[in-house]
Amino acid sequence: MADLASLAGRILLAVLFLAGAVQKAADPEPAMTLLTGLGLPGLLIWPAAVYNGMAGLALVFGVATRPVAASLAAYGAATSLFHLIPEDPWQMSIFVKNWAIAGGCLVLAAHGPGRFARQPLR
Repeated sequence: MADLASLAGRILLAVLFLAGAVQKAADPEPAMTLLTGLGLPGLLIWPAAVYNGMAGLALVFGVATRPVAASLAAYGAATSLFHLIPEDPWQMSIFVKNWAIAGGCLVLAAHGPGRFARQPLR
């Protein structure tokens, strides 16, 4: 059961990052506006989209799961700061969501991908 739960958890987390990659590629303007509004180059959206897609696929297949999950935890924590707007309840829910996702990624980094992975636990 634990291995099936690990597989399901990896896939559910991956769907979020894969959807983020597709969203950034299909309609980059909102994220670019967010970045430029913070004084960052809007073109950072493209490496972020590639990273989201590659990391999501790595989780689905269970490749380099621990380091990928750890990097996604850091990414989630860092990108949560873009949403730290206390007067906007919607942005604050995204802020908290990012921290929750970071927590799930940390658990995955700590415990590994389970048996149903391209590179299973040894």
